[in-house]
Amino acid sequence: MTTSRNLSTSIPLGPERLVIDRRYETLSIANDFLIGLWFLVGSVLFYFKAVETSAITCFVVGSAQFLVRPGIRLGRRVHLRRRGLDDPRDPSGDY
Repeated sequence: MTTSRNLSTSIPLGPERLVIDRRYETLSIANDFLIGLWFLVGSVLFYFKAVETSAITCFVVGSAQFLVRPGIRLGRRVHLRRRGLDDPRDPSGDY
């Protein structure tokens, strides 16, 4: 696995390579997707009384993931600042 100055990550996969640009943006998108999935599953489960506890659990997990969002943003800021690439005036990458 290699990382370049633009924060891209290249992962070898056999004869191919997976390149992930803007890791923190990707992590933020994946987190948002999972939040939506938890709330969708929880909503569907509420139709069935027998699995009401599972529905509530999905909502609690989804709500907890909302707390992950600022953690991702903070982690990105710390990472960029350590590398000398942070520009606090640039909101474009503030996920």
